[in-house]
Amino acid sequence: MIYNIFGEEYAPKFSLPLGGKFTNGDFIPIDLSTSNSDLKTGKTDDVSGLHEYVFGKIAAANAKCAYGGYNENRDLYQRSDHFSDHADFRSVHLGIDFWMPAGTDVIACMPGSIHSFQNNDNPGDYGPTIILEHFIGNEKIHSLYGHLSKISLKGLFKGQIINRGQKIGTLGTPDENIDWPPHLHFQLIKDIGDFQGDYPGVCHTKDKDFYLKNCPDPMEFFKRGWSKKLAY
Repeated sequence: MIYNIFGEEYAPKFSLPLGGKFTNGDFIPIDLSTSNSDLKTGKTDDVSGLHEYVFGKIAAANAKCAYGGYNENRDLYQRSDHFSDHADFRSVHLGIDFWMPAGTDVIACMPGSIHSFQNNDNPGDYGPTIILEHFIGNEKIHSLYGHLSKISLKGLFKGQIINRGQKIGTLGTPDENIDWPPHLHFQLIKDIGDFQGDYPGVCHTKDKDFYLKNCPDPMEFFKRGWSKKLAY
């Protein structure tokens, strides 16, 4: 993304939110939407089945990470009342998931400070979550990192300065990340409102225009910095 600041073009540097050395062959896109017939067999309805499916795809491709999910309509959330308002289930995914083993380092995508953090422990929720606040020119944006390990929250404080590429945590196990195969939920948020340590990562179909505008696609936002590693 190119910004114009005082009449000059400025392209900030962005990092992948994962620690390690990667090439584009290490990442494969994965479809977890309602259009994927593989998910209609019932075999992926629990955490072990979904883990076998996702990490099986990674192993078959001799890759390190599967990624995707922005604006994806998913049935995965129907297993938890946390995503229901008793009339309908939230199903539209607002971030990108990076599926990698528990313990994988999570790093800051750009410089900023800690906005908030907490353990969101509702069934199927984020589990340990960190939100960073960033300024790019005159614009403010937040990055959310969900499904972390519990130890990731130790020693943090609001306002703590974080550098681009700095390790901020590790991916949690299903026991820590509230019953999901290990992965990072990464989301961008323009206006976070009064939320602290949390923000909806899945919305109702009827609300998706608002949320997709407020939560831009990371693949487009970071295209200049991520394109050498991820397929577009």
